[in-house]
Amino acid sequence: MKLAIEYTTQIWREGDQFIAHTMPLDVASSGASSEEARKALDEAVHLFLSTAAGHGTLDQVLEDSGYVQTGESWKSPCWLAIERGEAVLTI
Repeated sequence: MKLAIEYTTQIWREGDQFIAHTMPLDVASSGASSEEARKALDEAVHLFLSTAAGHGTLDQVLEDSGYVQTGESWKSPCWLAIERGEAVLTI
């Protein structure tokens, strides 16, 4: 059986590395370019989900992350916005 599980990805740069993070699964990876980081993230997500399925916890992991099952696919939470904030400290 095949399941389609969607996810949203953020990619940013830290020094000479690119970091890719998927929400809401909270899986991250990195690479020397944004494409490498995204490819590494896709592999990490696949391994994470395959491991959960192998342990019999995939449904629970996805439900705990806010996913909803519709037929043979899992829909991620609908993101309303990804916003940048700022905290100002007086120290």
